[in-house]
Amino acid sequence: DSAEVETAKKAFEEMGDWLSEQLATHAPKEDAVGRERYQRFSHLFVGDTVDLDEAYTWGLERLHEIDAEQQAIARQLYDTDDVRQAFRRLNDEPDYTLHGTDALLEWMQKTADRAVDALHGTAFDIPEPVQTIECCIDPAGTGGIFYTPPSDDFSRPGRMWWSVPAGQEKFHTWQELTTVFHEGVPGHHLQIGQTLVERQNLNLWRRVACWNSGHGEGWALYAEQLMEELGHHEDPATRMGLLDAQRLRAARVVLDIGVHLGKKVPEGTMTWDATYAKAFLRENTAMDEANLRFELNRYLGWPGQAPSYALGQRLWEQTRDDAVAQGMTVPEFHSKALSLGSIPMSILREQLLD
Repeated sequence: DSAEVETAKKAFEEMGDWLSEQLATHAPKEDAVGRERYQRFSHLFVGDTVDLDEAYTWGLERLHEIDAEQQAIARQLYDTDDVRQAFRRLNDEPDYTLHGTDALLEWMQKTADRAVDALHGTAFDIPEPVQTIECCIDPAGTGGIFYTPPSDDFSRPGRMWWSVPAGQEKFHTWQELTTVFHEGVPGHHLQIGQTLVERQNLNLWRRVACWNSGHGEGWALYAEQLMEELGHHEDPATRMGLLDAQRLRAARVVLDIGVHLGKKVPEGTMTWDATYAKAFLRENTAMDEANLRFELNRYLGWPGQAPSYALGQRLWEQTRDDAVAQGMTVPEFHSKALSLGSIPMSILREQLLD
């Protein structure tokens, strides 16, 4: 209906005017939100108190470690220290290249199914309804991979979607294998599916609506690293892909804390700002300019959220190690932890550890 379209158009125009003429005039001039506010944001997203200075130092150390590992793999594969050159050459390798969405969909489904078969009865006891995951191509075509949960009664399965932009015909499995583990099994599908199974113990809000970033995204990164520990990245090419993903997550920790706490940059005396942050992100990721701008705006406008992925992963790993030291097996830890639903990491530790 044209009248409804005009009404909606007018509403958006009025909203735009309000944002630019009223709200924007009160916007702060500084990129940093400051230590006190940032500490609160960090606690909200991670679900535990974070030593921000220690986390910043840890992030820098992880970047150095990852860079050294990537250079070692580049030398192993192509006799070069140039990691980006290794990326380009991997993209030219037929063994790691898929052509067309049909081949992509088949690879996604086989990879997800193999992960279920490999993990059930070993690192996990996967409930029967969660053993099914359906892979799909998202018609929206906006790029990226994402996951949609099963219905609460499992009449609709959990689904992993690849949103393929129009015209894209090549896909590089060396880089995306770890993403399939992140979104599928043992990542979000296993995490959310296990929560939905707990109908007798968790109310609807805890099964469906409750989400803590450090717990949820931290688990997905924990799942990626777990697959490396279990031998699913013995191929140096896919390990390079895992490290590429980990490098972005470590860079987020450093950048986000650096900008919002107004820290000195790693190699100089100047203070972090948006300009330096953009150059730092470009150095540590393989993003195109459009995605780089999006990521940077996200960090500036959503302080504390992006680091919660890697910081949450670190807490998951620490909690598992502590639980095992107290006598719990790894499969028991996974089962007990995921049965609690998405909760702050401090509460997870309280529930699992003596």
